[in-house]
Amino acid sequence: MNRDTRTALMDLAEHSVRSRGFDGFSYADLAEAVGIRKASIHYHFPTKANLSEALIERYQTHLQQGLAGIETTHSSAGARLEALIALYRSALHDGRTVCLCVAFSICRESLSDAVIAKVGAVRVMVLQWLTAMFELGQRDGSIAAIQDPTDEAHATLATLEGAHLAARTEEDSAVFDAATRLLSARCHAC
Repeated sequence: MNRDTRTALMDLAEHSVRSRGFDGFSYADLAEAVGIRKASIHYHFPTKANLSEALIERYQTHLQQGLAGIETTHSSAGARLEALIALYRSALHDGRTVCLCVAFSICRESLSDAVIAKVGAVRVMVLQWLTAMFELGQRDGSIAAIQDPTDEAHATLATLEGAHLAARTEEDSAVFDAATRLLSARCHAC
């Protein structure tokens, strides 16, 4: 097995988790889709728990890069919040998928304690980023009516994750847009 097969397996597994949930696919499904034997998957991922751990680690890395990119590209808190909303929206794929943390949270009972902890760590990372963004917003005035930055961070993440679930339920990104419209309206060009 080469690295490209491992990546293909992870890509397919992530799409499956984000569209059908962690319990919505098997190693047999992956083997058939990639065109390898089921036993070959175990070479890279001895168990589905190992696969889920690799998925959340990769997701955290990609999300960290996305957040860093937002900071590099946008100087104001309002612009950063708008970019974050767009980043979450792009994960919907027209309402057919949700972000990996939301998908894993839905099927928490099927996950290992290590993966649950890593999902929690990703959420903490996003909450810290959001808190810093709202602190910047208090300084630069580019987000209206900021109360407590930590509370704002928790409410914003809940809004984004809830908007994902609602849009997935309807299979319609417009539902996400409606759910985040008030949050977006708080942003001022700065």
